[in-house]
Amino acid sequence: MTSPIDAARRPRRDALENRAGILAAAHVALAHDPRASVDAIARQAGLSRRALYGHFDDRDALVRELVAQGATRFNAVAESIDDADARVALARLAAALWNEAAHVQVLAAIALDEAHLEETATALAPLRRTVVRIVREGQDAEVLRTDVAAPTLARLVEETARTVITRIDASSPAARDLAVRAVLSIAGLSWRQADALLAAHPEILAGPEAASA
Repeated sequence: MTSPIDAARRPRRDALENRAGILAAAHVALAHDPRASVDAIARQAGLSRRALYGHFDDRDALVRELVAQGATRFNAVAESIDDADARVALARLAAALWNEAAHVQVLAAIALDEAHLEETATALAPLRRTVVRIVREGQDAEVLRTDVAAPTLARLVEETARTVITRIDASSPAARDLAVRAVLSIAGLSWRQADALLAAHPEILAGPEAASA
C-alpha cells in the first residue's frame, strides 16, 4: 500500500527526472544547433512544450542553467590543476576538460550565439584566468612560446581546444590525445617535445576511470 509520504515523494522524483531529461536533451539539441527552439528541445526530451515550461520559465532560463552547470564543472577542473611545470599543467587541463567534452560541446555552441556570449564569458572567467596564469608562468620559464602576449596565447589555446572538441567525435580512442597535442602545439611545443612530455606523464592521457583508480 502506498503511504502518503511515498505519494508525496513520487512527483518530486518525477519532476527531478524530467528536469534532468530536459537538460540532457538541450545538450544534444544545442550542440547541433545553438539556436535550437524550445519545441526542438522538448521533442528531444520526449515532452510537450508545456511540460518544458513547467520546469523553465523560457528558453533563456534553460540556456542559463546549462551555462551554469558547464561552468561549474570547468572551473572546478581548472582549480584542481597545480603542476609546477606549465607544459604539464596545460596538458593536464586539456585532458581533464576533454573528459567533460559533452559540456564543452554545448557551451561552445551556446557561445557562438551572440545573445549569450557575454554570459558565457563571465561564467568561465575562473577557467580563463587559470589558462592565462599557466601560460604566463610557462612564458616566464621559457618553456612556452613568447612571441605573443600571455592573454593572446591563452585565447589561442582556448580556441584550439574548443575547435578540436567540437570537430572530433568524442568517442574516438585518439580524440583526447589529439586534443592535448593540439593545445601543446599552439602553445609552442614541437610534436617531438609533446611526445616526450606525454611519455614522461602517461597518466595525463589515461581515461577518467584509470585516473581515479
